[in-house]
Amino acid sequence: MKRTIDPNKPKIQLPFGKSYIQTKNIVRAHNLHTICESGNCPNLSECWSLGTATLMILGNICTRSCKFCSVPTGKPLPPDLDEPQRVADSVKIMKLKHVVLTSVDRDDLSDAGSAFWAEVIRKVFEVNPQVTMETLIPDFDANPLWLDKIIEAKPHVVSHNLETIERLTPSIRVKAKYQTSLKTLKYLADRGITTKSGIMLGLGETIEELDPLMDDLLAVNCKIFTIGQYLQSDSKNISVSKYYSPDEFKQLEIKALNKGFLKVESGAMVRSSYHAEKHV
Repeated sequence: MKRTIDPNKPKIQLPFGKSYIQTKNIVRAHNLHTICESGNCPNLSECWSLGTATLMILGNICTRSCKFCSVPTGKPLPPDLDEPQRVADSVKIMKLKHVVLTSVDRDDLSDAGSAFWAEVIRKVFEVNPQVTMETLIPDFDANPLWLDKIIEAKPHVVSHNLETIERLTPSIRVKAKYQTSLKTLKYLADRGITTKSGIMLGLGETIEELDPLMDDLLAVNCKIFTIGQYLQSDSKNISVSKYYSPDEFKQLEIKALNKGFLKVESGAMVRSSYHAEKHV
């Protein structure tokens, strides 16, 4: 039987260029993890070729097992106390003007890793006082004490992704809860933090179900929104239910802006940290 290829399926670029090699070498030399690699991001080639990368702290083993994610699940190693300095030095060597930090979920730690997160943020600013920063954080169980540690470290944007609609959350995100994510975003926004969230399409949602999700985000004063296409990067992950067309992504962008979001990134290759420097 002849295999058909969906014309809307995104085409991923192969790595290339001097900047790509330089970024790769810095990541290797400083023993850093990136969500670009661990998450099999389709934009790795473009971003690394531009000298940018989303650095992932607290190791590369997650305590959760979301059905869309390629990051390994298991028992993580203890936090590396040298990591804050290595991350800060790498940002300086890369000459970054904007940096995005993210992490695996660390439900094994007493504070879910929030104190370590704060230390990395402070160290990056100490070594790179001119840099702007986005932090893509776990939900931290919406614990105010843990979220306050992030707030006090003063990143410019704090992002936390809903990933999918409420109906699919229990089967897709496993431990994470839709309402907990909204509580996390609300707590941050209520304290003056610029918040951001993102979703992936093709996990089994309908277009109609995206309206209440957008309304839920706006109700907690989240004003930056990203919409991307889910791609199955590992056989253990859930299959793609649908590839959305460029026209559908554009229509969703227009709808989100009309609803009240201040900034929307919508497209097949969009990921939460894609063009993040524009969101400060």
